[in-house]
Amino acid sequence: MTASPSPDSGASLNGVITAAFGRHYEVDIAAHHAASGAAPGQPRLKCYPRGKKSVFACGDEVEVSPTGSGQGVINRLHPRRNLLWRSDAFREKLIAANLTQVVVVVATEPGFSDLLISRCIAAAESQQISTLIVLNKADLRDQLPAARRILAPFEKLDYRIVELSAREGAGALRPFLAGERSILVGQSGMGKSTLTNALIPEAQAATREISEALNSGKHTTTFARLYALDGGWLIDSPGLQAFGLAHLTADELAASFVEFAPHLGKCRFRDCLHESEPGCALRAAIAADAIDARRFEHFRVIREEITHAKRQTQGW
Repeated sequence: MTASPSPDSGASLNGVITAAFGRHYEVDIAAHHAASGAAPGQPRLKCYPRGKKSVFACGDEVEVSPTGSGQGVINRLHPRRNLLWRSDAFREKLIAANLTQVVVVVATEPGFSDLLISRCIAAAESQQISTLIVLNKADLRDQLPAARRILAPFEKLDYRIVELSAREGAGALRPFLAGERSILVGQSGMGKSTLTNALIPEAQAATREISEALNSGKHTTTFARLYALDGGWLIDSPGLQAFGLAHLTADELAASFVEFAPHLGKCRFRDCLHESEPGCALRAAIAADAIDARRFEHFRVIREEITHAKRQTQGW
């Protein structure tokens, strides 16, 4: 019987990126070999990519070569099922790959942006990833009605919403994560790390270990980190203040607004911009309350940003 190569043997190994911070990556070399899709476990290597380009994300499946004790180099990327990322005219930020679910975390306080929720949903829909919305700090009863009103248009579209208090426990969320490859996204202060620590008590220690290795012990979640959870993954990610979608075309953006689907292609003019053109099917749907006016405004804001970003890229 041939022995399996050890992490330090120099042989090529397959693995999953479980943490991404700059040009440093933590790669779990055990996870890829679990035929059932079992979640990552030990052992792990701290790896750098070959060459100058750093094009990897948490959740990526990669081929690595060990170079020393606990160290390695990433040779190549295996094909992705999907990629969650954000971009503006000049920069791209890879967030996570090979997901089944994006969990958008908001809270009763501080206030949250429904536009950011629409951005996250559009990014997920464009990659055929499902979305779950978590309303944290639901124990703050005075603020709960206002938060529910903001989320009502998303609930009307059948996006699932889970209300909970992370400090009192995250048990209500657990059934929605079992067997899924999920990422928590949202603004800073929404309680993503508190949720992660409630679900995965060892998460605090793992974050502290990496921060110390990077000589930046004061950091909390400044990088994406993947944890095994109930037969799947959970990725905790840094707080988002912006979520640009410059990599989408206007048609891709429209297709990511699921409520637009019955009306797209039915405008009088093929090149309709859905502004003031006569016979606009989307405008008619808004008037008939088939499309929420606030959601349509989100679409217009993001589309204008995409147009502006493309003009900047082209230099005009």
